Amino acid sequence: MERISRRIGDISESATLAVDAKAKALKAAGRPVIGFGAGEPDFPTPDYIVEAAVAACRDPRWHRYTPAAGLPELREAIATKTLRDSGYEVAANQVLVTNGGKQALYNTFAALLDPGDEAILPAPYWTTYPESIQLAGGVPVIVQTTESSGYRATVEQLEAARTDRTKLLVFVSPSNPTGAVYTPEQVAEIGRWAAEHGIWVVTDEIYEHLVYGDAEFASMPVLVPEIADRCVVVNGVAKTYAMTGWRVGWMVGPTDVIKAGTNLQSHATSNVANVSQVAALAAVTGDLAAVDEMKVAFDRRRRRIVELLSAIPGVDCPTPEGAFYVYPSIKGVLGKEIRGQRPSSSADLAGLILDEAEVAVVPGEAFGTPGYLRLSYATSDADIEEGVGRMATLLSEAR
Repeated sequence: MERISRRIGDISESATLAVDAKAKALKAAGRPVIGFGAGEPDFPTPDYIVEAAVAACRDPRWHRYTPAAGLPELREAIATKTLRDSGYEVAANQVLVTNGGKQALYNTFAALLDPGDEAILPAPYWTTYPESIQLAGGVPVIVQTTESSGYRATVEQLEAARTDRTKLLVFVSPSNPTGAVYTPEQVAEIGRWAAEHGIWVVTDEIYEHLVYGDAEFASMPVLVPEIADRCVVVNGVAKTYAMTGWRVGWMVGPTDVIKAGTNLQSHATSNVANVSQVAALAAVTGDLAAVDEMKVAFDRRRRRIVELLSAIPGVDCPTPEGAFYVYPSIKGVLGKEIRGQRPSSSADLAGLILDEAEVAVVPGEAFGTPGYLRLSYATSDADIEEGVGRMATLLSEAR
């Protein structure tokens, strides 16, 4: 009998967190590593949010258990914020507050998927999606997209992947890892397709406020109201308010799904830490000044990192329209000799870049598309200049 269950033994470690941890360990050991691995704003959480948490620490009412589904006032505020930011009108009992977006996703998949149910998942995808689907007993069905389509899946591709076992579609815009943003017309077309075939949509809107240029965020249940009864929206405070470490996310959906997710959470973790919930309440009831300031920096960094990467021979870097990642193809470099090595995969090349240039990037294998690298530009301008400069020096040796 195996010591570790097959269900857990088959899970892969989060590649993004593993790269970030290795980069931090090397830096702690004195090496000048620059990390482009973690998707984490490099700004502090705004002061007014921190002050709300400090006050909560001193208030004895937050030293006790609270409802598993979340503080009632926070659930109400999230419903209000959802209407304000995306135009989607929901009630407080359609909100479940979770320990970050990852728990929201797992709760959702666990509530919807039975063993063998299929979940259509466009690639490149965030590393957690397929693992969470499989943990819930589902089967990820991958739909490949490329830079030629702007990393956007078409209805024709989704229809080709649909079977009589298809239960849901994972839809993400803006996207991690590519920064792709679907147009409102594309969002509506996909939503109508899902509604026509009775397919659930799990839509991750964590990057809703991080769109640039002419790109426009659009929420599927707003554009396609008939999908609302089969749609779960996942979101959180991590990216918008620079609160990745506070661990507050949520799922918004039909009341029966929220009830099922709450039952699961009541046994898994109970309530999210009250201090974090009070901080999140301050965040979602405040204005969006903090994210507006961050967007200015992210937009500048976005344009600069694309410019720097595109100047490297063999690297093709599309300009992302949202989030804070670039996803360049490095296929033109693979197989060439670089300092005595011939990396044949993006994983090999990422290892070489870390060892030789002391720059941490995430290989495309982690996102279901070998031949690419993901770099987060949620880091300083100086690190972007230095880090991509080191990569350029190394990759320019490719022969």
